[in-house]
Amino acid sequence: MRALTFSEYGPASVLEVAEVPEPHAGPGHIRVRVRASGLTPADCRLRSGRFRDMVPLRLPHVPGMDAAGVVDEVGTGVTGVWPGDEVFGIVDVAELGGANAEYAVLAAWALKPDALSWEQAGGAAGNVETATRALDRLKVDTGTTLLIEGAAGGVGTVAVQLAAARGATVIGTAGAHNHRFVAGLGATPITYGPGLGERITAVAPKGVDVVLDCAGSGSLPDLVDLAGSPNRVVTIADMNAAQYGVHHSRSAGPGADPQAVEGLAEAAALAGQGRFTVPVAATFPIENAAAAHQLIETGHTWGKIVLTL
Repeated sequence: MRALTFSEYGPASVLEVAEVPEPHAGPGHIRVRVRASGLTPADCRLRSGRFRDMVPLRLPHVPGMDAAGVVDEVGTGVTGVWPGDEVFGIVDVAELGGANAEYAVLAAWALKPDALSWEQAGGAAGNVETATRALDRLKVDTGTTLLIEGAAGGVGTVAVQLAAARGATVIGTAGAHNHRFVAGLGATPITYGPGLGERITAVAPKGVDVVLDCAGSGSLPDLVDLAGSPNRVVTIADMNAAQYGVHHSRSAGPGADPQAVEGLAEAAALAGQGRFTVPVAATFPIENAAAAHQLIETGHTWGKIVLTL
């Protein structure tokens, strides 16, 4: 099958489309013929070698953590899904290989709602799992006032919607040009950077209960001050979290949190109700994956970057 691969760690130029052996669905897994697959900052960090000690890979490696497609193999012990079903889900990158390929083996999945296009569904699962995991850690529920740092990014856009669906009041930081976009997702938008505390007070006089950092921009000391305690802050992006006493939530490597795969079905149900979508910033054919990686590494994209075959 055709797949995106890299045989050595390095810049985006190490990526190439190559013929590799097809994976097959083992016990508890399903295989899909991929229609679209997502790209995340974590994919770029894995490719660069930044995470090589935390998540060792067998090279050559097929990247990609989430995909949407049509089921064509069902492993033993799997119930509730059959060949021909349209699904979206996540792979186990280290054990099952990546999703940026013609075929991918999914470790967790949900039926694709009609409300999501293939591109939207292809970029949904990883961000949904990450956002759900972080919101659960913060115990976000009805009545919670949540600040999301980096609300216009891939995980941020999903977290805004899932938190709002739980009944939380959501404040999201973003550049001024993205304020209308963030408001449309269900958050009160404010500008990030110096003076954040004063802007928070203006929209939430009683302050915020908890904070989710999706940006990793070095703002954790300020976010801890706003929350009142490092225990009320979770980051998914700042590798220096420990020095501030903040929990860095990740789904792989030492100290990883349990995956929140139940969020996939919840997001699918919300999408069917018109209460959830996946903003797609750009779509690239798999042959142009290097350009997609370079775009996401600028750190200035909103929504999700998606690859198609």
